[in-house]
Amino acid sequence: MATSSFVFVTAETLPVGLLPEIAGGLAVPEAQVGLLLTSYAAVAAVSTIPLTSVTLQVRRHTLMAGLVAVFAVSQLVAAVAPTFLVLTGSRLIAALAHGVFWSALAPAAARLAPAGQAGRATSLVFVGNSLALVLGVPLGTALGQFAGWRVAFAALGAAGVLSTLALLRALPPLPALGPPDRVRVADQVRTAWRTVRSRALTPVCAVTTVLVVGHFAAYTYIAPLVRRDGGLAGAGLSALLLGYGAAGLAATLLVGRAVDRRPGAVLAGTVGVVALSLVVLTVARADVAMVLAVLAWGAGFTAVPVCLQSAVLRVAPDAQDAASAVYVVAFQIGIGGGALLGERLFDAGRLDALPPIAAVLAVAAGAVGLSARRAFPLRAPGLASAR
Repeated sequence: MATSSFVFVTAETLPVGLLPEIAGGLAVPEAQVGLLLTSYAAVAAVSTIPLTSVTLQVRRHTLMAGLVAVFAVSQLVAAVAPTFLVLTGSRLIAALAHGVFWSALAPAAARLAPAGQAGRATSLVFVGNSLALVLGVPLGTALGQFAGWRVAFAALGAAGVLSTLALLRALPPLPALGPPDRVRVADQVRTAWRTVRSRALTPVCAVTTVLVVGHFAAYTYIAPLVRRDGGLAGAGLSALLLGYGAAGLAATLLVGRAVDRRPGAVLAGTVGVVALSLVVLTVARADVAMVLAVLAWGAGFTAVPVCLQSAVLRVAPDAQDAASAVYVVAFQIGIGGGALLGERLFDAGRLDALPPIAAVLAVAAGAVGLSARRAFPLRAPGLASAR
């Protein structure tokens, strides 16, 4: 499951590291390549809730393997795309599978975990997310720079095929979540939309959207940012992205140990690190300060989804897949909105505005999270009583 999340996240964010190569290969501006994240996120956001609703009666292990197979096909198409339009279309195919996959991932991990360890199980499958930043994006960037961006996408397609086979072989049977009798699609979609209107989920989605908008406004254009501030490009950029992901992996593992016990405190800490690192990126121009800030940014932001997904499972224990679909939509809206905001500012020559905007939005997200004690209690409900 972690391996599958690895290939999905690598594919979604790989254009960040290969902006110049894709732009040069298909004769389009770099800013337009950045919109690959926006279109991907938009399709995932629109399709996640209805597709999750109509797949509730599919066995979870079969569903996840099928979704990763769709992903593999999309990457192989991207590798041979003759035009930017075809490349965009191949990514949209992956986006249709993306939202459903992430809606099913954490609930499936929670079903396999011992009681009271859903957060830790989530952190373990989210290790694939972190490894995508540690290894996937840096290695994909390096491979794309030395062998061509098409080779990088072909490698992802091959990894998707192997992940599909691994899921079919290793994932234990997980029954469907829907009722055994046939239910109309319209009824399933209405049930999902009732989950959307849940007050318990509102603060989780608000924190998610606000924080992710700011993050992806800046992160989508991290290549030109570090090129401007630190003169890093090529192998230097790959090394920095490797450090970003390594810091995120370490933080994810640490957060997984504490998030079930102190969810609010962990959220505040991770978001605080994100905000502080972006402030440093705003004011610092020294190479060392820039590198340290990017590493701290990676540690803070990569660990945040563990906090958010654990909150979803906590506030909606009886509708985890539907609630996770809502969370995925909020996340994808954040990715798409952030990438679009970044593209507008970058195209207008305001690259310098991206880190401070992201910092302000991180502070706002943290404030919303701290005010939502039901979703993010400072201590888990059973902890205080046990003492």
